[in-house]
Amino acid sequence: MTSPAPPLPAPPATTSASRQRWEELLGSISGLLPAGPASVLIDGHGPHPAILAGRLAAALNAAGQPCWRPPGTGRGTATGASPCIPVATIMLADGARWRHARRWDVVIWLRTPAAGCPAGGDGETGADIVIDLHDPGWPVIRRVAAPLAGRGTWYITETRAFFASRAATWDTKFGDDLPAYAAAIAEAGIPANSTVIDLGCGTGRALAALRQAAGPHGKVIAIDLTPEMLRQARDRAQTADAALILADARHLPLASASADAIFAAGLIMHLPDPEAGLRQLARITRPGGLLILFHPSGRAALAARHGRSLTPGEPLDHAPLHRSTRSAGWQLTTYDDAGHRFLAIATRRP
Repeated sequence: MTSPAPPLPAPPATTSASRQRWEELLGSISGLLPAGPASVLIDGHGPHPAILAGRLAAALNAAGQPCWRPPGTGRGTATGASPCIPVATIMLADGARWRHARRWDVVIWLRTPAAGCPAGGDGETGADIVIDLHDPGWPVIRRVAAPLAGRGTWYITETRAFFASRAATWDTKFGDDLPAYAAAIAEAGIPANSTVIDLGCGTGRALAALRQAAGPHGKVIAIDLTPEMLRQARDRAQTADAALILADARHLPLASASADAIFAAGLIMHLPDPEAGLRQLARITRPGGLLILFHPSGRAALAARHGRSLTPGEPLDHAPLHRSTRSAGWQLTTYDDAGHRFLAIATRRP
């Protein structure tokens, strides 16, 4: 007779804040899954996939979404697992041994620190949902594939969870980037007396340079989705005489054709539907106005920092960005993806 499998490690959430974060994460994942029967694989290194699968299964069952774990899931091999999924249930498996067992409707990849493994590992490419689990007490969804991205309300919840916990130390970690911001803004050629929007302003690192570009009679507006980031930006906003607005870049509380220039540092990669976001930015920009997309690291360097390789078709790759900007009403005029920065500039078409 086979002895019972040892219990899985206890969930790492020990504080009320981390327990709430786990509940939010499980709710976000549940909202992203397809309606009706679906097969879901949670993959990654170490015990983490099994822990998440167990917690997600409990959450799905409690929410009235019957969840089936195939034999051996989380504790043994895939041998003996039935290929049949009962009607209106979710088949939920975990671990690398299941990767090639079937074609999965949804693959969830966990970014975790693992000895001898890059942060992204070899499973992140092609995953439908990527979760950052470097801090097991504060898991956050970092990327969702386009077919699922429009489901649920995960985007606001997960974006705020990621940036809120980092807001207080953001400038300590990235404070040397200020000269790169200033150089990109100067190169963009924002006209004096402009109305300039810093979209996804974070801690306000671009505000001084944007005020200098707009001049004393221009208007600078800083917008971010995360309250904690805006609190960190208050002093810089006051110095730059900039207004602070809490808002979602996909639904901006600004009149159509009211901006002369939009500066967006690292924004597009965080939007669930980049082209829809670009259309919203086009709506608020006057014909001839500027869109400045910037990051103080090139795309390859940023991908390497996250332990992954660039893949064709990513939103900021030249061809996809050219197509999406044009479709959204922009004309891409500058594209510079160097090692030390990313800078793309587009003009609002009439």
